Amino acid sequence: MFELAILGSGSAGNSALITTENCRILVDIGFSARQICQRLGALGVAPDSLDAILLTHEHGDHTAGLDVFSRKFKIPIYCNGLTAEALRGQGVATNAPWTIFCTGSSFTIRDLDVQTFYVPHDAVDPVGFIASSGYGSIGFLTDLGFATKLVQERVREVHTLVVETNHDERKLQDDQKRPWSVKQRILSRHGHLSNHAAATLVANIAGDYLERVILGHLSRDCNTQELALGEMERLGLDRLELFCAQQHEVSPRFSIGRTLPEITDQDDLTKIAEQVDPVAYHQGKQYHAQYTLNLQWDAI
Repeated sequence: MFELAILGSGSAGNSALITTENCRILVDIGFSARQICQRLGALGVAPDSLDAILLTHEHGDHTAGLDVFSRKFKIPIYCNGLTAEALRGQGVATNAPWTIFCTGSSFTIRDLDVQTFYVPHDAVDPVGFIASSGYGSIGFLTDLGFATKLVQERVREVHTLVVETNHDERKLQDDQKRPWSVKQRILSRHGHLSNHAAATLVANIAGDYLERVILGHLSRDCNTQELALGEMERLGLDRLELFCAQQHEVSPRFSIGRTLPEITDQDDLTKIAEQVDPVAYHQGKQYHAQYTLNLQWDAI
């Protein structure tokens, strides 16, 4: 089992639940502790059954419930050093069990492998995550100003991508509530991805692996689900499973990766090999064909 559920996503709060056979992990905790407990309850998950909380960065819409939740349930917090320093400097979760990683490192929590990488955003040391278990993997790109080459390479082989589609550029520029300085920050290379930028990223990495894209972090004032999904469809990405996460609703549970059939003969094994890693499988076929041809020439 390897599942993902979005507890909620938007400008006012973000959190996701990863479930495997042996662990349950929150990615960010941007709602109040009470809200997190209620949303976990909707999924039948007890808060004290969590194994870890992973933090992408220190902003309040990703950490709002951290202090109260960690004091009540003593769940280990995983983040990099600068993020921990920023939060503890504000008096947040000062007595919690912290596990500090270096950005760019990888680690394992029970049967979940986690890879971290830097993303450009106006936080002290923001990160993205790749979470892998068995034959499935999830990429988390929650807040970033643009998709660097590193970001694209890291998420190129995930099966499910959670990516922010924060704003429609025209709606943001026409918005009367935000001063120009805020608009400039959002549009900057350390701000947030627009619908078009997110769709372009997905188009660039979509290949043999990507099956599902979950759109998140939509601005309440400067975006709509229709605009975000429409931009994906405009670039021909509706061949993928597309889902738009919402601020006030818990998503369904998504099964991650391919479900492998029972092996009964060599043909089944061949099909499974192609499902697990289609790129490596076809490269192997090409190598085998060339090797066989070389043997035939050597025999002449």
